[in-house]
Amino acid sequence: MDINEKKVPEVVVRRLPRYYRYLDELDREGKMRISSTALSKKMGVTASQIRQDFNYFGGFGQQGYGYNVKHLLTELKKLLGITKGYKVVIIGAGNLGHAIANYGGLKKRGFKLCGIFDSDKEKIGQKVGGIEISDISGAREFIAENNVDIAILTLPKNETEKVAEMLADSGIKGFWNFSYTELKSIDSVFVENVHLTDSLMTLSFKINQR
Repeated sequence: MDINEKKVPEVVVRRLPRYYRYLDELDREGKMRISSTALSKKMGVTASQIRQDFNYFGGFGQQGYGYNVKHLLTELKKLLGITKGYKVVIIGAGNLGHAIANYGGLKKRGFKLCGIFDSDKEKIGQKVGGIEISDISGAREFIAENNVDIAILTLPKNETEKVAEMLADSGIKGFWNFSYTELKSIDSVFVENVHLTDSLMTLSFKINQR
């Protein structure tokens, strides 16, 4: 797989999980191949845009044949890092932390939840999704010793930056941040900020404008 030397646009990167979901569904249905035109109807993206997107990574398709679903799915898994089994910890064992810990999609997508941390003494020692909640004071050492890749932050807004800075030199590679604050990259640690109500407000806007 040869990735185009030109930097891959963020908008293309954000379409990759959608491609993966649709192709995974097609693979489960036993579909062997799909054209860019057929895929465009599912995606709501033009066929030419799909071809342009895939050209950043070597193309994948064959003229007159389209895309081999299983092959393309395998290549997307490699691109998305799903095959690497990234280790994950949750920082913050509140309602959202519990929900993520119990969410089967992490394991299904190849992510390995190996620790949950909180500062609430009443929560420490309890189990969520089969994992015991530990004191947050030991998070940095745990991450370093276990080569953890990603920390999922489900903390109060006012604690997020302080905790992120504390964990930044632990060897963590990325923060998946649900803490309602725009966390910026720290010391080459990637950050993905997630605002759960943004999508709902976008829907509300569309209804309101009708």
